[in-house]
Amino acid sequence: MIKSELVLKIAEQNPHLYQRDVEILVNAILDTISDALARGDRVELRGFGAFSVKRREARKGRNPRTGAAVAVSEKAIPVFKTGKEMRQRLNAAGIGESASAAE
Repeated sequence: MIKSELVLKIAEQNPHLYQRDVEILVNAILDTISDALARGDRVELRGFGAFSVKRREARKGRNPRTGAAVAVSEKAIPVFKTGKEMRQRLNAAGIGESASAAE
């Protein structure tokens, strides 16, 4: 699902709201989460999951074409960890099970 599909789904479930208002709300929520992560804060949505930032140290990498050593700078990586309720819903629905496990 992409953001525009999310906006449409929420607008369908709430016919008293205009689609443009729903889009403004969705953008505001996502911007608030992004701003918090940019400050290094952790964002927790109970039952859904938690967003946080993980720092990756600078390291030496390799150019796959030439094999030459390349310096890779320090990076901040966004991380999402699912909440307990979300994991339970996904497991109950059988989401992510491999085909071999079904046989």
